[in-house]
This record gives sequence, structure tokens and C-alpha cells, in this order.
Amino acid sequence: MSKQTKNPVVQPLSTLLASSYTLYLKTHNYHWNVTGPMFTTLHGLFMTQYTELALAVDEVAERIRTLGAPAPGSYTAFAKLSKVEEENGHPGAKAMIKQLVADQETVVDAARALFKVAEQAGDEVSADLAIRRMDVHGKNAWMLRSHLE
Repeated sequence: MSKQTKNPVVQPLSTLLASSYTLYLKTHNYHWNVTGPMFTTLHGLFMTQYTELALAVDEVAERIRTLGAPAPGSYTAFAKLSKVEEENGHPGAKAMIKQLVADQETVVDAARALFKVAEQAGDEVSADLAIRRMDVHGKNAWMLRSHLE
């Protein structure tokens, strides 16, 4: 039996890590490729969000390591675990915003799933991490959604 299967919190943490990393990559991609009249605003907003995500993925990975399991760290592993889908094209600015809103909400759902498992396992640290991630991604979704109104 692997260390991953011994602690029920590791799997939802790994899903949160993979989903967050995929969102990081997508947001960075959009930062590089956004065009149009909202360029300056979106370029800056996307940079703020991917910068925060870069720190977040490290925190999640280190929590997995603290629990004694290896953190997934390859694109192959992330593709299998992530609830956020990769972006292979170059959508327009409005489509980027809509996709990122959906992806931020997907990461909120992944954090919520982690919270439930962590709470049942009595892992207050992972539960706290999940709550903080739900807050950040909920706020990010709201900020993005505001550009669609």
C-alpha cells in the first residue's frame, strides 16, 4: 500500500494541486496572448492571478509532502488529476474570461472536496488550506465575471 492511499487527504490535495497548476498555465497563456480593447486590463489581471497561483501550487505541494506522500509534478500526472482542462487554442478575450470564470469555479469545487475529506479526517491544516483556496478562487471568479457585465 502506498503512502498516498494511507492518508485520505492526499488524493484531494493532489487534485487541487493539478487543477491549480493547470489553471496557472492557462492563465499565463491567456496573459501572453490576450488582445483587443481590454488588453491592458486583462493582461494585468491575468498576471496578478497567475502570480498568486504560482505561490499556491507550492503551498499545496508542500502540504502533500508534509503528509508524507510524493507530490505529483509532471504534466502527465497533472493531466490525469486535474479538473481544469488544458487550453490548446487562442480564444478571444471574452472567451478567455468566460473560461477562466468556469475554471476558477472548478478549483473552488476541488477545494471544497478537499475540505470535506480533511474535516472528516480531522486534518485542520488541510481544511484551512482548502478554505483559503475557496476564498481566493471565489474572489477571482467574481473579478473576472465583472468584466462580462
